[in-house]
Amino acid sequence: MTTTDQLYQLYLQHPSINTDTRKIAPGSLFFALKGEKFDANTFAAQALEAGAAYVIIDNAEYRVNEQCLLVDDVLTALQDLARHHRCQLKIPVIGLTGTNGKTTTKELINAVLSQHFKTLATQGNLNNHIGVPLTILSIDASHQMAVIEMGANHQKEIEFLCSISQPTHGLITNVGKAHLEGFGGVEGVKIAKGELYDWLAPQSPPNGGGAFDSRAGVAFINNNSADLMAMQARRKFAIPPVFYGDAIDDLVSGEITTNDPLLTLRWTNNSSGESYTVKTQLTGAYNLNNILAAICIGVYFKLPAAEINKGIETYQPKNNRSQIVHTATNTLICDYYNANPSSMAVAIENIGKLQANRKVLILGDMFELGDEAAAEHTAIIEKALQTEVDERIFIGKEFSIQNSKFKIQNASFYSSADKAIAALKANPIKNSTILVKGSRGMALERLVELF
Repeated sequence: MTTTDQLYQLYLQHPSINTDTRKIAPGSLFFALKGEKFDANTFAAQALEAGAAYVIIDNAEYRVNEQCLLVDDVLTALQDLARHHRCQLKIPVIGLTGTNGKTTTKELINAVLSQHFKTLATQGNLNNHIGVPLTILSIDASHQMAVIEMGANHQKEIEFLCSISQPTHGLITNVGKAHLEGFGGVEGVKIAKGELYDWLAPQSPPNGGGAFDSRAGVAFINNNSADLMAMQARRKFAIPPVFYGDAIDDLVSGEITTNDPLLTLRWTNNSSGESYTVKTQLTGAYNLNNILAAICIGVYFKLPAAEINKGIETYQPKNNRSQIVHTATNTLICDYYNANPSSMAVAIENIGKLQANRKVLILGDMFELGDEAAAEHTAIIEKALQTEVDERIFIGKEFSIQNSKFKIQNASFYSSADKAIAALKANPIKNSTILVKGSRGMALERLVELF
């Protein structure tokens, strides 16, 4: 069997990692991962033909030559290799998790730090047990900082991802109602996300060697979040946390001065007492804390205010997260990458506050809510009805069930996106500001071309 040390020596010679034969880079290491519907061991020969230097497999049947390296389990080998590589790195690694805003906050932090440091950040949302190791293995000697996003839908996942990424600094954006089925309710979410704080404030040193055994790290904490403040108060941080929010005692404080729909902020470095204005390309008052988190980290690492502002100003949201799209007749707030009760509620609140001639809500079902699905969809319907907008459209089976149960008025309900599309084609929306939000599985991007 090939050991982690042996794999690492090969990785140093071939630092490009692949897990998809369609994207093989010549001279790379191909890890033959298994999925529910595939076994990449079967592609070992194909990976070598495509130019892979070595293929890591866990089924000896597919060992076609000495370039096929056998391990007990390919996924574990990948994770162990990443953990070993992380132990060789001496750079700050910022670990990031939370219910909402992880990817936007990660991108903002990266945009700020990249003004001053060569920074590597998680690509897209590769934030799971495969994505985090791949991100760690993409850090090379030229990088001065890393920002690692970590996602989870069960207990102990953040703890495990921390054991690989070994963050020296950390941030929980917030805790809310998401993946309730897997976490077992909101209290379960707090426990799971709090595993990042546990890593930064360990009760006792972890087993084994390595440069980061003490694990004492810096937590950046939103002082405006009662949940996060309570969570950090239950832990003993060897290094005092760094706070951001709206108080003068925070390292950074700030407020929105314009939301029309793009945000302008005024923020203050409370160490120097100096204040600054920054215009963003983000919409949504809920992004204030995400922006302040990035500013706070920039101030902590002593970036000049001009560099911090440039990072914030030049960041353009994408992937349908708080993204503004102007069409011939409408302004769209595209926020349909994902949805849960917490993010849905603040998005509805935000459009209610916007100045616009005509406002429309288009909301799709929220997934992975388990036994709470009916109650949470009902609560969102009620919130939408209480918000001053001109039209409300609900799409999906869960929303439609609530309509038939309560016979809700002043709103349109469609059991599927296809039915909504047919209705919108017959009665197009024009001259409106439209929030489009729902879980990724609803595929609400199909509606955008109608506007």
